[in-house]
Amino acid sequence: MAYGQMAAVYDRLMTDSPYDQWLDWAEGVWTRKGKPRQVIDLGCGTGSIAIPLAKRGYQVTGVDLSADMLAVAYDKMRREQAQVKWVEQDMRELALPKTDSVLSFCDSLSYLTEEEDVKRTFSLVFEHLHPGGTFLFDVHSPYKILHGFGDQTFTLAEEEVSYIWQCFCDPLRLEVAHELTFFLRQENGLYERIEEVHEQRAYQPYELARWLMETGFVDVEITADFSGQPPQETSERLFFSACRPRD
Repeated sequence: MAYGQMAAVYDRLMTDSPYDQWLDWAEGVWTRKGKPRQVIDLGCGTGSIAIPLAKRGYQVTGVDLSADMLAVAYDKMRREQAQVKWVEQDMRELALPKTDSVLSFCDSLSYLTEEEDVKRTFSLVFEHLHPGGTFLFDVHSPYKILHGFGDQTFTLAEEEVSYIWQCFCDPLRLEVAHELTFFLRQENGLYERIEEVHEQRAYQPYELARWLMETGFVDVEITADFSGQPPQETSERLFFSACRPRD
């Protein structure tokens, strides 16, 4: 599911997201495994990772399925006087020049709800990396799907935007459907109602590690929750780093 009308309020809803921690984590991995010049950001959304990377000196290509999210990203890039190449593309059909590193943060890969789509994306990422290149990503953990979302309802009531966020969990598939209803205040004081449904799925970390290695990746590492430590039973966000072997 691509973000549609929700793109207009996405950044407002994500103001507390720890983007700096994602950036610092990536640069920490690159310090150990090789600093890239060129980076592809898969599922780049509104550019909250891609634009700061560009301002730090990297050549960044931001890839997203949603034209609405990319439009917001482009406007942000111009305001912040950065330079990023934006590409509207499905990560399962990735077709770009090779790069030094591919990253996918903010649980973008959790939107791949079929195993074959995950494996296909891993394969495409591998093909897009130069020898020695790195693949960095994070996903929701099974614990997060079952206990962080579960069958819960979240609400927000503010003057400019309000929402009702209902979660419907399939525990056997470790999958959650987010049914989102937004109410956005318009200039005339009335509210516009927007509805979107997003589906995400978790996979066991050992499964993801195995699929990475079957694809050909080496030096696969798994940590959790920005800690740099191995996952625990209650970890909510799993971080993976892997390398394409050097020739």
